Amino acid sequence: MPQISSNDVFYKSAFGGKMSEQQCRKLYWGALEILERIGVRLYEQEALDLLKKAGVSIEDGNLAKIPAGLVEKAFTTVPRRVNMYDRDGNKAMTLGGHNTYFGTGSDCLDILDHRTNKRRKAVVQDIVEGMRVCDALENIDFVMCMFLPSDVKQEVLDLYEMEAMLTNTTKPVVYVNPEFEGCRKCVEMAERVAGGPQALRNKPTAACYINVTTGLRHNQEALQKLLYLSKEGLPYTYVPSAIGGTTSPITIAGTAAVAYAGVLTGLVISQLQREGAPFIMSGWTGNQLDMRTTIQPYADPEKRGQSIDFGHFLNLPMFNLAGVSESNALDQQASAEAALTLFTDAMIGGNLVHDVGYLDSGLLGSLPQLAICDEIISWIKAFMQGVEISEETLCLDLIEQVGHDGEYLSTQHTFDHFRERWYPGLFDRSNQASWEASGSKTLGQRATEKVESILQHHTPKQLSEEQVRAVRDILQREENK
Repeated sequence: MPQISSNDVFYKSAFGGKMSEQQCRKLYWGALEILERIGVRLYEQEALDLLKKAGVSIEDGNLAKIPAGLVEKAFTTVPRRVNMYDRDGNKAMTLGGHNTYFGTGSDCLDILDHRTNKRRKAVVQDIVEGMRVCDALENIDFVMCMFLPSDVKQEVLDLYEMEAMLTNTTKPVVYVNPEFEGCRKCVEMAERVAGGPQALRNKPTAACYINVTTGLRHNQEALQKLLYLSKEGLPYTYVPSAIGGTTSPITIAGTAAVAYAGVLTGLVISQLQREGAPFIMSGWTGNQLDMRTTIQPYADPEKRGQSIDFGHFLNLPMFNLAGVSESNALDQQASAEAALTLFTDAMIGGNLVHDVGYLDSGLLGSLPQLAICDEIISWIKAFMQGVEISEETLCLDLIEQVGHDGEYLSTQHTFDHFRERWYPGLFDRSNQASWEASGSKTLGQRATEKVESILQHHTPKQLSEEQVRAVRDILQREENK
């Protein structure tokens, strides 16, 4: 059979977009104008000193007005890709471009207990179990602590979170610290597991999530973390807050301009501190205050997508947000909002997509909801694959051979290729009789059973006794202060 074509062009994936290059450029210019004309307040002297040395005008004590040229210079040294590794030293994620990875969130106050279906305050054991479930779920690429434990000394809760993550999964970790010193201790813990400071820097297994007060006000703790991690050459995400109607204009464009003025501020400081320091920008903005409920929604549609387009325009690795819901229950709304948000981030090409499994606008976590999201991500990954049109896949000779009255079930071609098609794990495809014979279980029930099966049968790869002791020693040292 002759070749169909010798110069085929094909799409390797399905990608979309929401903002044009011209719109992204206007947003970038708007953020630059904020920096030059309005400025940002910085509550850390070391950051102010770096900017002043670079020729930045400092007014009113801590108001920095950053020229556009300094931003453009930062783009000449910042890496366009950031690699993250698993505990065994294997490259697990290359952040940048349209590479998309999915992981949990942090800091949920409550858990929807899958054993009782009741909401309660989270404890350290919930983090341990969450990490074990994440370790087993194929489509969860990185972890965050998921919950804020209420049963430990609150001054060191971030160290308990870090210990639970490091000891219960081999996947890359994103950690959060209320204070700067906690960040230093988490780095020390990660160093002990990695085999030392240089080993961690060569193959980083952990990144810090830095929360910034607003795009125009950079709090001391955030800047201290930024400066320290940049100096050490360790990855982090820099996320200035901007909530439409409260800390920024209600419009998506205005909110984005404020947020990204803050991102560009962090970028400049990072490269002044150390040229080539890895920098992961915030990949979501356009947040709002719901004027009916005074809640900041997570799954609202208007803000989705354009921030990812802007990240691609800047060609920087992004920290994104999806797999979330405003629902307070494991219900249809929870699945629908999780699926919609995950699909949009994957379709437009977010990088480090966190908060998978969030309910109640980020206040509630659920392990069965996480398992459902894992299934949704599996579906999305199958959708995002390109289509191969070739002699082997068109199989015209086989069609001729089978003819009009034959069947394909018994052919070698079917046997060779049927495993390439997508098959669900939790979604049900059985007929009614089979479904009823299996107990007429809902998706939520099947997800709950999967979680419990993982907790009973899956054992993550263990750290050595020396590594466990080293991590615990740091925690106990800090707790006893």
